[in-house]
Amino acid sequence: MSDVSLVVNGRKVSGSVEDRTLLVHFLREHLGLTGTHVGCDTSQCGACVVHVDGKAVKSCTMLAAQASGSEVVTIEGLANGAELHPVQAAFKEHHGLQCGFCTPGMIMSATDMIRRHPEGLDEATVRAELEGNICRCTGYHNIVKAVLAASKTMSKGKGKAKAA
Repeated sequence: MSDVSLVVNGRKVSGSVEDRTLLVHFLREHLGLTGTHVGCDTSQCGACVVHVDGKAVKSCTMLAAQASGSEVVTIEGLANGAELHPVQAAFKEHHGLQCGFCTPGMIMSATDMIRRHPEGLDEATVRAELEGNICRCTGYHNIVKAVLAASKTMSKGKGKAKAA
């Protein structure tokens, strides 16, 4: 067993978990944060992306014990109260989702991508960087439009990226 202590969505949490417990399972089963989805358990689909110490991480490839001492932000912690994060708002406005299964991971990956490219993004970069996130519904067209719109909004300072 491993003792895990971390900050999740601004709240200190701790627990004792089996050594093999993945971060995604700790978030979902121990903390009830079910917005982080389990799609493949093999790091192929990106549905489980969260931010660990400000960087996008596939939480199905990280042990909960490895995250101990870190700050984790999940899709539930991205918004500022009732106000959607600019990336969430862009996905809604530009119809960047259908079934919604991949959406949390897409949004978390896009938020990190925009943080790393504060000057803005182009379509080729968005498509290349979203390769690790699989959507089985939309064909990516509206997802790419949403990420580009959020990038434009955030680079103009209209939306503030939450430090994650």
